[in-house]
Amino acid sequence: MGGPNITRIFADNSAKIMEILEQPLPDLLVLKPTIFGDSRGYFFESFNQNTFEKLTGLKPYFVQDNQSLSTKGVFRGIHMQTGTWAQDKLVRVTQGSVLDYAVDLRKNSKTFGKWYACELSADNHIQMFIPKGFGHAFIALEDNTLFQYKCTAVYNKDSEVTVAYNDTDINLELPEMDLQFSEKDQKGISLEQYSKL
Repeated sequence: MGGPNITRIFADNSAKIMEILEQPLPDLLVLKPTIFGDSRGYFFESFNQNTFEKLTGLKPYFVQDNQSLSTKGVFRGIHMQTGTWAQDKLVRVTQGSVLDYAVDLRKNSKTFGKWYACELSADNHIQMFIPKGFGHAFIALEDNTLFQYKCTAVYNKDSEVTVAYNDTDINLELPEMDLQFSEKDQKGISLEQYSKL
């Protein structure tokens, strides 16, 4: 079964566990779990392998979980790993909020160089499934933002690629705020350079 092209919902004991909100680019999924809340607080499944497979038709095998803490205005990206170390990622925010970007860097894709962005926050609980071959970036919109993501391959420095956040061929739309970049992210390669790797 391939990736969905319409929103599908998996029901378990008549309870909607997770839904696909949209698929803005091929294989890129915007997901939202169902929140079960009452006066005590709430509960939700942030990931369930069986639910995910039934909902999407995909069977990612996650081997590494990462977490970062960022102050307001921190930009991280555009990052990816290539070759046998390429990663699917399932990303979410557990404190604060981010503007999250996924850039299609699959060289044979009809949407090569296209990007999508949406806000992920501790309040909206939205997640993105970012498939292999996509670059990923985010901007922290609040201080003390906690960003968490699951990966299907462990970190491998030799396969890591950073594409320039300000590449004019990609043309990311950035919010009007003071942004902070690491030295590595300021030295990202162009989309043209990447296409020749």
